[in-house]
Amino acid sequence: MTSRQTDALARLRPAYGIEIADLDGPVDPAAFFGRGAPVVLEIGSGMGDATAAMAAADPDRDYLAVEVHTPGIANLLDLVQRHGLGNVRVAQGDALDLVRAMPERCLDAVHVFFPDPWPKSRHHKRRIIQPEHVALLRSRLAGGGTLHCATDWAEYAESMRSTLTADPELVDVHGGYAPRPAHRPVTKFERRALTAGRPVFDLLHRRR
Repeated sequence: MTSRQTDALARLRPAYGIEIADLDGPVDPAAFFGRGAPVVLEIGSGMGDATAAMAAADPDRDYLAVEVHTPGIANLLDLVQRHGLGNVRVAQGDALDLVRAMPERCLDAVHVFFPDPWPKSRHHKRRIIQPEHVALLRSRLAGGGTLHCATDWAEYAESMRSTLTADPELVDVHGGYAPRPAHRPVTKFERRALTAGRPVFDLLHRRR
């Protein structure tokens, strides 16, 4: 980590950070923010640039970002302070463990942007978008809440589409791949994918 990130982690984690492994019992995500605003769960926030940009443009909702890598968490914490983002909290650990601790219908949206595609067939079971995980994520969405996924891996995109469409409680908003939404910022990762000639696929499903 850079010295800036190390400093941000030390100073800001007590106020804005959450250790998933330390949580004990049920979790109300709204309690992390101290208000009753709708909550967006960001699974795999990376370095946090996209999360920070979306939260800044959407102050009426709260953003709960989950990441495993410490440099990304530190970078997002730094962005939170630099941009005065009181509607962001940053959790470290397994996102599914956090979701399992939440009550049903507590989230306004779930974002899964550019998750690890685990391209080898023997590793597909590690993918986050698979039937049992989708059922869990959907159960935490309020009625009308959205599950938004994006990937630059074509085979994974098809698998995602099949899995999401098969869930009886999710409605495919666009009847297939969604137009690129303006609210999802272009990240450095996405630019690299586009430069390499890999198209990006968005999928947007709404809970009934």
